[in-house]
Amino acid sequence: MTTSKKLDKKESSKLTVGQGGHLHLLTQTIKRFSDIFSKMGFEIASGPEIEDEYYNFDALNFPKNHPSRDMQDTFWLKPENLKKLLRTQTSDVQIRYMEENQAPFAIIVPGKVFRNEATDATHDAQFHQCEGLVVGENITLANLKGTLENILQEFFGKDVVIRLRPGYFPFVEPGLEVDMVCFKCEGKGCPSCSHSGWIEILGAGMVHPNVLNAGGIDSRKYQGFAFGIGIDRVIMLKYGIDDIRRLYSGDLRLVNQF
Repeated sequence: MTTSKKLDKKESSKLTVGQGGHLHLLTQTIKRFSDIFSKMGFEIASGPEIEDEYYNFDALNFPKNHPSRDMQDTFWLKPENLKKLLRTQTSDVQIRYMEENQAPFAIIVPGKVFRNEATDATHDAQFHQCEGLVVGENITLANLKGTLENILQEFFGKDVVIRLRPGYFPFVEPGLEVDMVCFKCEGKGCPSCSHSGWIEILGAGMVHPNVLNAGGIDSRKYQGFAFGIGIDRVIMLKYGIDDIRRLYSGDLRLVNQF
């Protein structure tokens, strides 16, 4: 059994100079997405990780009895009467940005989010999202589909085939689940895609008029689309990482590969 010892300044200096350092894969991926979106004319926005109930739920059209507001799904902070929480999605920045900016605009919001759930190979209590929001006149689902195809092709470095399925999210109508042809079997069916040929990649949809109005945008004049990319999920898909927890373990055997 080996024992650890505290490094003195001389040893620490040698260790740092000898090994060097580089950005974590999560940081690299966020930077990659930021570069892709910037080239498409998107602005990069940010917001607080400790959020108000209003921006995280109310202004995003979540019903008062929506299960995601429950203690078992959300990390609420004390004292309870302040209605403060660890944000469950980067969608909270949608409202904050719309309150301070006039349409038209296109933004992404990469950042860390938190869910009060059990951890396993594909779920963790903290993970990263990249929210996208485009608001303007005559925005349609065709604009959304074309944008997503371009983003995924740029990131995965090859032609990507996607499909749109109906899905429910309170802040979009219609809401969509977006699937990508399995990168391993190319649609033939394998264990990675549960033999369906498709992998669910993100959620998206047309921004609900209630959300536009909450942000001070005239929903009679402007339309918009929004989407949320799971940064951790696309990393796992692209690099074949089988457990999300590896990204947060600090294990240098993984970190040093990228």
